Amino acid sequence: MLLAGDVGGTNTRLALVEERGGAFEVVVAETAPSGEADGLWPLVESFLARHPKRVDAAGFGLPGPVTGRRVKTTNIPWVVDHDALEERLGAPVALVNDLVAAAHGALAARPEQLAILQEGAPARGARAVAAAGTGLGEAIIFRRGDELVPSASEGGHASFAPQDDEEVELWRFARQRFGHVSYERLVSGPGLAVVYDFYRARLGHAGPLPWAHGEDPAAAVSRAAATKADPAAEAALARFCSIYGAEAGNLALKALAVEGVYLAGGIAPKILAELRRGGFLDAFLAKGRYRGLLARVPVWVVLDDHLGLRGAARAASRLA
Repeated sequence: MLLAGDVGGTNTRLALVEERGGAFEVVVAETAPSGEADGLWPLVESFLARHPKRVDAAGFGLPGPVTGRRVKTTNIPWVVDHDALEERLGAPVALVNDLVAAAHGALAARPEQLAILQEGAPARGARAVAAAGTGLGEAIIFRRGDELVPSASEGGHASFAPQDDEEVELWRFARQRFGHVSYERLVSGPGLAVVYDFYRARLGHAGPLPWAHGEDPAAAVSRAAATKADPAAEAALARFCSIYGAEAGNLALKALAVEGVYLAGGIAPKILAELRRGGFLDAFLAKGRYRGLLARVPVWVVLDDHLGLRGAARAASRLA
């Protein structure tokens, strides 16, 4: 029995996960607001009090760099102490970056949990993960012999590179707001809202915003684009997919991810129809002399709602 945690700035998800023949089955899962807890342990302690089980190992995906045995998380003021967790749980603990957990989860995904954007013609080598959600997370999955080993990256914070005149305008718009414009500033939930604001200004659209107070703007923009009732929303979602494709192609080249690229995170499954419309792959492939190489790279959208939990459990299973 494995204890898995998927820690986010807004919510923390905890689960008991059972490994069965290489598959990771979620037995019970709960979600708690991260901001209402003083740290990770109070949430774990409360969860285990409600679901008392002997835990063989635990794994936690944490937002931000994991470079030592004490991890300061981003977006929430927690310090997660590896040794203290092991002592309290009486079991080995794996602390990994949240995108490393997502990469482990992608490797554990069943075929029906992967939607194919490009079949490609994979060669033996590395894979990569690009996950748009609250931010833009990236990870590289290196090959070491017969083993695939996820490794963290903060590539989503690399500088955005405009690909046409309209994107130059978008870059200027975002630079006025943020200073430095990373890919995450545009390819994320908040980023989609930024791109929408740009097109509202560019198209002179003065109508009401498509979201109510407290509603997720990214979901509202996606919904408005699907109904074709808001030209700014349609343009924003199409441009979002194009920029996402361009950065996924960048990542594939940097990692030489000839075995494939996974699109994880909460956004891709919700906009799968738009991703399949063509703009994503056009931008993914638009790398000049390396278009042929990228045409052979498989691209999948991961549809698993428990991706981070299964991934944290997979990381823990190596310690059990």
